Amino acid sequence: MPSPNYSSRGGATVRLLVIHTAEGATTIESLGSFFASSSSGVSSHTGIDDTPGVIGEYVRRDYKAWTAANANPVAVQTELCGFAKWDTLEWQRHPDMLKNCAAWIAEEAAYFQLPIVKLTAAEAQSSGRGVCQHADLGSWGGGHWDCGSSFPIDDVLAIARAGTGDKQQQADVPGYPAWVWDWINWYLTTERDPAERPADAPKTIPEWAWEAERHVDQIAKRYGMTSGERDWIDWYLAGKTGPRPNVPQTIPDRWWDDEKWALERSKP
Repeated sequence: MPSPNYSSRGGATVRLLVIHTAEGATTIESLGSFFASSSSGVSSHTGIDDTPGVIGEYVRRDYKAWTAANANPVAVQTELCGFAKWDTLEWQRHPDMLKNCAAWIAEEAAYFQLPIVKLTAAEAQSSGRGVCQHADLGSWGGGHWDCGSSFPIDDVLAIARAGTGDKQQQADVPGYPAWVWDWINWYLTTERDPAERPADAPKTIPEWAWEAERHVDQIAKRYGMTSGERDWIDWYLAGKTGPRPNVPQTIPDRWWDDEKWALERSKP
């Protein structure tokens, strides 16, 4: 869904990943149709809706999209098919949109070698490198307020970091050294085989790391299944044929709830 509304970056270096809300279009197709009109005079690099694993692409990342005024030359930008007025509960009704956003952040951060960190408004409007919302750009970026005060950017960034597998990106997060992410992944998504426990994780896990684990677990509960849970449900519903997926021996209660939901959904 290419848009004709783009131009050269004029030699500027990308340092920002900017998240917007579309404030009207509710699908990437309708958003693409709007951007495809030259008379609209606006565009964004990508669009994200509730379709699992799909992101609409409108402007190539090496070009400047037209959506954030003076910030455009230094930004790669996406539009969520949502509204800045949404409250926390409404955002939680769109887990696939949030996971798609996290995947987009992870991909673009890797491409442009940007840290997956939340920038303050002052950082975004000066020389900061990382992720921000349109509102963080202030009048320099057009004076908008999206994605709104209830947008769960901290949760989205946590999902993005966990999905990269990039130890350096994870180590850049204040207070969370790389071993924490390896240990959390081992603790929450595997059988916790001592032989596979991350070697650099301390024998006694400090309380702040347990707090990080609880936070990640809460995100998983709010924003859908992990790949391990999906593998286990598929294996369980198929009659436990084949090797058991590498998941905890004691299945979390929420997985059983999701298994019941998947079973009901599979019925004709």
